[in-house]
Amino acid sequence: MTMKSTLVVPQARLGHSMKPRQLTMMGLGSAIGAGLFLGSGAGVQAAGPAVLISYLVAGTLIILVMWALGEMAAADPTSGAFSVYAERALGKTAGATVGWLWWLQLVVVIAAEALGAAGLLFSIWPDIPVWALALIFMVLFTAINLAGVRNFGEFEFWFAILKVAAIVLFLAVGALVLLGLLPEVESPGLSNITTDFAPTGLGGIATALFVVIFAFGGTEIVSVAAAETEDPAHSVGKAIRTVVWRILVFYIGSVFVIAAVLPATSGGLASPFAGVLDAARIPGAGTAITLVAVVALLSALNANLYGASRMVYSLSLRREAPAFLSRLSGAGVPTLAVWISVAFGFIATVLELIFPERILPALFQLVGSTCLVVWGTALVSQLILRRRADSNGTPLPLRMKGFPVLTIVGLVLLGLIFAVGFSAESSRGQLLSTLTLVACLAAACWIGARLTTGEREPH
Repeated sequence: MTMKSTLVVPQARLGHSMKPRQLTMMGLGSAIGAGLFLGSGAGVQAAGPAVLISYLVAGTLIILVMWALGEMAAADPTSGAFSVYAERALGKTAGATVGWLWWLQLVVVIAAEALGAAGLLFSIWPDIPVWALALIFMVLFTAINLAGVRNFGEFEFWFAILKVAAIVLFLAVGALVLLGLLPEVESPGLSNITTDFAPTGLGGIATALFVVIFAFGGTEIVSVAAAETEDPAHSVGKAIRTVVWRILVFYIGSVFVIAAVLPATSGGLASPFAGVLDAARIPGAGTAITLVAVVALLSALNANLYGASRMVYSLSLRREAPAFLSRLSGAGVPTLAVWISVAFGFIATVLELIFPERILPALFQLVGSTCLVVWGTALVSQLILRRRADSNGTPLPLRMKGFPVLTIVGLVLLGLIFAVGFSAESSRGQLLSTLTLVACLAAACWIGARLTTGEREPH
């Protein structure tokens, strides 16, 4: 059996108009969103400066996962990405389960990013309530995703360019503050980091770890978008390399600045980027970075809506979701897949109207550890499919270096994260909830496969 098994997943009807630069920026756009602009403050509050350990651990893991995904996506670009690869490596139930899990994760994240962007905008422009702003965002980005992948990709490209530029400027201002080069601004130096590096100990680091994992979640969308990209074998490799190092620099650099400038007890951590710029006493900078954070969250919403719709489209093609979800518009867009992917976001806006300021924190708690299951499945799938390809002499356009050692290192690291998570009361409940959800989805997919096909899983 080769890397491409006998499973047929027709993708010819989808467009292939996304450019390599758009693919790269989509990966950044999905990852640089609520997790960085809002979650980074929550991470510092939970662990203090030791949140940097959480970022280094999660960053190492996401590098290994992205290398593994890049190898599989370059060999066989498909809108189902890791869901399809899991099906080929582990069977239909595994593929369907991870596909639905990722879709549910993104559906929740879409709602969280709409509400998060609305809340930030409301903080500087309180003329329209949060629920109404979120509703406007949901309508706007639904329309953008229905317009076609070429327009979507270009929109996401410029969105991502704006927030990358803002983060670079933020890092520069943070460096000036820490070096004491701004007039009338007293530099804290590294005192906030060295005085009490881990105020809450291992439990705080574990709590922060799951905030960080949520932040890195979505990077894997690059492997989904490869199916609609020009020359995917080349584009995916370039995008993986670029996205990984930029995310690590932006995330770790930004969090270092935040932890160094703002104490773990600072009220500025509620909007950490604005808090740092306010401490720098740059007139209007706090408002400006808040507007950039709004753009960042909306960019991530845009990318995640794309990813969610393509995943459920792929599930439909494989008879793991209702057949009507694979219908395409004249522009090559799975219209009904887009609509079902935004439905929860619209529901969340109504819930925000009924329960103000209570919905966003609840949404953040829902998806922190689902990423771990998706990433773990991707690593296991790559381990199996790479061995299968090497055994059969199948050439691969992009090969993960250090195989199988680095893949195994990723799985060991993942196991350690689960162990730390279960040891901390703050994250144990979230992990148990995630594993319960996975078990329920697996059971539903197993039953659904038998009701629709009557076939048994291959052994």
